[in-house]
Amino acid sequence: MVEKREPVVRLERGFWIITAVFAVLSIAAVVYWYYAPVSSWLPEGAKPAEEIDELFKFMAAIASVLFIAVFGYLLYFSFTFRAKKSDAAGAIGVQIHDHHGLELWWTIIPAILVVVLSALSVKIWYQIQIQPNNGLVVESIGHQWYYTFRYPQVHGEITDAMHLPVNEPVTLNVTSADVIHSFWVPAFRLKADMVPGLINTLRFTPTLPGTYKIICTEFCGTQHAEMNQQVVVVESKAKWEAWYHGWQQKNANVSDALPKAGGGTIALASGDPKAGQALFATKCSGCHAVGPFDQKIVGPGLKGILDDPKHPNLVDGAPANPADVAKILQNGYKGDYPVAMPNQTANGLSDKDIANLVAYLGSLK
Repeated sequence: MVEKREPVVRLERGFWIITAVFAVLSIAAVVYWYYAPVSSWLPEGAKPAEEIDELFKFMAAIASVLFIAVFGYLLYFSFTFRAKKSDAAGAIGVQIHDHHGLELWWTIIPAILVVVLSALSVKIWYQIQIQPNNGLVVESIGHQWYYTFRYPQVHGEITDAMHLPVNEPVTLNVTSADVIHSFWVPAFRLKADMVPGLINTLRFTPTLPGTYKIICTEFCGTQHAEMNQQVVVVESKAKWEAWYHGWQQKNANVSDALPKAGGGTIALASGDPKAGQALFATKCSGCHAVGPFDQKIVGPGLKGILDDPKHPNLVDGAPANPADVAKILQNGYKGDYPVAMPNQTANGLSDKDIANLVAYLGSLK
């Protein structure tokens, strides 16, 4: 019995001509993106904007080559193998399948591209996370429909613009007081969601003095479109210090002061464990489990935190007692990534809330 084989399909001269055209267009696209002046379209206002732009250009170059190949051949084959008037009714076009060579290469090449893109992305992400922690720490809180800003040793909230000194590392902790917002400064190439009860952190170093828009990219209600009116002002150290001291004086008597290191004593005896349990579920459970120490989410499990002989000290080295737990809840803690805990104001905790949380933690045996 003679085996029936599919007819051999040979690619005509027109295919190789169009392939050469696509190759030239692809090379031109890669060269264009290599030299593309992205920073002239949108200023690079902070480190690591330049590194993120390089990643964008790499992705754009690869995407351009894929676009040219996929849509170019789609149009070419649609035209070349279109139905002709002379074809019989119900005729089926050329069938090409089980071509091991094609299948091998269209698997290997995308896999290599994904690995390379992943490696570059992780490299830049890691550089962002290891930005120095010894600079300025600022908090931004999203509201419907505006941002507020808190600075160390400045009472209350600043509601107009965020001011930052040029060339000084910044750790920006963001959260929300109501619904989910986002904090995006296009010139910095960084964005983070602002989630109630959760702190997200951005690390960067402003490098170019100027005024840059802050934009909320998360739909947050009827006036979401208006949440692009505030700005980040990057200025010289001297100008920033003058602005900073001006706000210290202006807000000197504001009552909702940002908790300071070694802040006031909290009356822990009045704590209610049941109320603390409810608070823990909304404020703490995103980072801590009600389980043993090694049951980590972001931070360790907190069961038995006040009575764990294997871990007698807190993250700041202080003994695990109610007063020092309350101190961390008041002032927060900042260590090497990912060890960072928001303070009382960022978490929206009153002194009574802290007493309740400490009482609840003390009940976890």
